[in-house]
Amino acid sequence: MTTLKKIVLVIVSLITIIVLLNFGLNFWIDRQLPKIISENNPTPYAFTYSDLKVDLLSKNIKASHLTISPKSRSQDSLKKIGIYAKIESIEIIDFKIWDLVFSKRIKANSIKINSPEAFLYKNTENAINDSKNIGSEVVKPFEEIIVVSKMELNKGSVTFIYTKTKKPILSLKNLNLQIDGIVITDDILKQKIPFQYKTYELTTDSIYYRVSNVYHLRANNFKATTENITLKKFELIPEYSRSEFVKKLDKEKDLFTLRSESIAVNAMDWGFKDDKLFFNANSVKIDQLAANIYRNKLPADDLSKKPLYSKLLRDLKFPLKLDTLAIRNSVLVYEEELNFQKGPGVLKFNNFNLTATHIQSGYGQKKLKNVNIDIDCKFMKNSPFKVNWTFNVLDKQDRFIMHGEVSNLNTNDLYQFTKPYINATTQGIFDKLKFTIKGNDINSYENASLQYHDLKVTLYKKGKPEQKNKIKSALANLILKNDSKGEEIQTKATVERVQEKSFFNFLWINIAAVLKQILI
Repeated sequence: MTTLKKIVLVIVSLITIIVLLNFGLNFWIDRQLPKIISENNPTPYAFTYSDLKVDLLSKNIKASHLTISPKSRSQDSLKKIGIYAKIESIEIIDFKIWDLVFSKRIKANSIKINSPEAFLYKNTENAINDSKNIGSEVVKPFEEIIVVSKMELNKGSVTFIYTKTKKPILSLKNLNLQIDGIVITDDILKQKIPFQYKTYELTTDSIYYRVSNVYHLRANNFKATTENITLKKFELIPEYSRSEFVKKLDKEKDLFTLRSESIAVNAMDWGFKDDKLFFNANSVKIDQLAANIYRNKLPADDLSKKPLYSKLLRDLKFPLKLDTLAIRNSVLVYEEELNFQKGPGVLKFNNFNLTATHIQSGYGQKKLKNVNIDIDCKFMKNSPFKVNWTFNVLDKQDRFIMHGEVSNLNTNDLYQFTKPYINATTQGIFDKLKFTIKGNDINSYENASLQYHDLKVTLYKKGKPEQKNKIKSALANLILKNDSKGEEIQTKATVERVQEKSFFNFLWINIAAVLKQILI
């Protein structure tokens, strides 16, 4: 046999072996994949599909029209637990042929999940916060079938449902997600985040989250990456009306309603270290916030001690660091109501702008910069109001300094607060009120000055708030010094803090103390 013939024979033999091997692999994979995916998969879930295509040359697999459901389904809808999903298609890209031959898992470079509609039924309302539960019920079952380093989910919807109420806990619409550098091990599955990753990007048209029995959260155009978060049309809304909320209270408590046009978190780093959450960010910007704080005085007083903000940050049980918090072009409203008949007293802060720097928890810290807060707004719509407030988180005496100045305050603008709350109204102008409060957890010392003119008070009859009490009003105006005559009147005051009251109550009684000394 000539050398040429030998070469041709070897080549033909090799081609024949390759063809036979390819045929054998195709035949084996066509038989093995259904077992891995649906027939004998080791997970608690059953998988079905209408079409399965395998391309050995490109090393891609595509399954169409898939469904996922628990293998053991309960006939009782209240006991419905686990994942139920419909998926238009799944593409597995660059799978490892020999890993598929010699193991029961599909190993590949990446997976694309197209147009999934998934429902995860939970038997507890807080299961969304149980990382071990999510790791065992969601991540681990699918890691038994497929291992990839990259995942892409396109145009999906995901809803977590509490089986008892059949109401959503969490809902994401038009969800797109990409995760790169995925690593899953048995040890990682036990961690707070049951997989590791290098980068991620998540976008969704809308998000709904039931934060608690009292509040739910909504937002549009939510986008989260490894370093940044942005969202539009944020809302934190009570589940109940004010009257319903008050009926449920044993002790008085604030009810919050928050709306913002946009929120942005920049240069973020978060995760878990030694099973402890940490969160750092360069800045958080909140634009066009509309915040309403409502308190009704019908429930019993909450007599527990109210810590100041320095202590709240000092006692946080995890590392938190925020270089800058910026609130822009916002409105803050505080309403306090003695009963539903009179209506609430209202204080408003319009055109509210706040910049806070060096916000940090005390966890694991021995030295911190002072928290510095600057506020610039219009009090009761018309009066310029500026505040500078500093404190140090690690100061166990909770000392703080606050400088403030309000000018051109028409006291008649306080009608919405003074009329229902103290059954009185005022007229006259505070041309300029300046104050410096140096305080701590126990008491405060204040310097203040006030320039004002044409001050007058009107008192109303008890039980008949629509009728003026002319005699008491006349006596009050005799006592009242109604004009500073163009001078800034200086005064000082010392105030004891009421421990069961908030910081803002402390601020209010400081202001009230100096006004009382100047005006009476």
